[in-house]
Amino acid sequence: MTQPKHYHMSPEEFRHWGYKTINWIADYLENVENLPVLSQVKPGEIRAKLPAIPPQKGESFDAILQDLNQIIVPGLTHWQSPNFFAFFPGNNSAPSILGELISAGMGVQGMLWATSPACTELETHVLDWLVDMLGLPNQFKSSGTGGGVIQDSASSAALVALIAAREVAKADTSQLVAYTSTQGHSSIEKGVKIAGLRRENLRLVEVDNNYAMRPDLLQKCIEADLKAGLTPCYLAATVGTTSSNAIDPIPELGAIAQKHNIWFHVDGAMSGTAALCPEFRWIHQGLELADSYCFNPHKWMMVNFDCNCFYVKDRTKLIKALSIMPEFLKNQATASGEVIDYRDWQIPLGRRFRSLKLWFVIRHYGVEGLKHYVRKHVALAQEFAQWVSADSRFELVANPPLNLVCFRHQGGDEVNQLILDNLNASGKIYLSSTKLDHKLTLRMSIGQATTEKINVEQAWQLISSGG
Repeated sequence: MTQPKHYHMSPEEFRHWGYKTINWIADYLENVENLPVLSQVKPGEIRAKLPAIPPQKGESFDAILQDLNQIIVPGLTHWQSPNFFAFFPGNNSAPSILGELISAGMGVQGMLWATSPACTELETHVLDWLVDMLGLPNQFKSSGTGGGVIQDSASSAALVALIAAREVAKADTSQLVAYTSTQGHSSIEKGVKIAGLRRENLRLVEVDNNYAMRPDLLQKCIEADLKAGLTPCYLAATVGTTSSNAIDPIPELGAIAQKHNIWFHVDGAMSGTAALCPEFRWIHQGLELADSYCFNPHKWMMVNFDCNCFYVKDRTKLIKALSIMPEFLKNQATASGEVIDYRDWQIPLGRRFRSLKLWFVIRHYGVEGLKHYVRKHVALAQEFAQWVSADSRFELVANPPLNLVCFRHQGGDEVNQLILDNLNASGKIYLSSTKLDHKLTLRMSIGQATTEKINVEQAWQLISSGG
């Protein structure tokens, strides 16, 4: 009788290929600086190299790794390159990778406390740690009425805050109004659509010369909406906008939100990580007025995507907005009221063990190690800004508060576009752009884990020579 084929990797095979995979990752990270930062492939080129039909019989893992090198890597834009200066940092680290690996190995489903108590309790504990690490208001700690949870992204955080705001408002959804600045993230508009608010009831408030939301114009906008019989329910402010790193005036905006009983959400995105350092905690001034707050360790705190830390002042309001209890989820621990079920704090039911990699990173680097990287990146950005200011051909578009420098060549949009295109086509560095005051603006975002002064110097040489 023929023995059945064993499709699973044996423990011995898993160890063998596991070691080789770790070596592959280590080699990749060691050599990523030598690869073109922006992928140079053309649309469709990767798919053309892939077989039209899936394999009917299993292939060797060696063949899979070979195709990884030959097909996939050339089609990557290398976010871990020290010469990646586009968008925002998406940095990574060895302890984060290992935490992710162990999480995948455990295969934990953390939707309820009962489905894996350690998954829930570690998350609660580490997010309480971060309140202290960043000097956030104590109202966000789980020991009081608030608490924190890991979302996949700031977009999801903005959405669940908006849903909570919608439910608290207790008004006809078609009459609800949301507010953010003209520099606010696009996820606010998407959240408004998903949450069922009318798109025309999203107000984009104009900004000042530093691209921060103007409280006086917000106040006028709210007054006009109230006069029209509408119900203001949600205000989203930003600590470090995507385009220019602008810091919205949280104290003034929070006071307006409280006056009109509006849910006040603050998005710390990338810049919130800077508050690890006491000298940068001014960015969070007034945060005690916020109903919710989030920031992304997966941008600038050595944690790989995805890991957004989302806090609420009153967790009951969030849970009431999102909780549904079907029969199949009922259990004794939940019924006792003594545990947190994080499925009530997010859009999906299922959830991964994300806190494990966050825990690994904090324990490996310690608070001092994480501060070191923030201070290094801010110092490099400030020095880069000085080089721009000293060159008469270029101008700073805004004074950089942290690690993002917005600048442009004085020759106009066509010259700046040519510089950008030449830089990115070279593969030596990768920059992105935005529009500020309707003018094309180059963005130098410094925050990759391995970026050093030599990388920033080389980037400036390329930029100043026209790419």
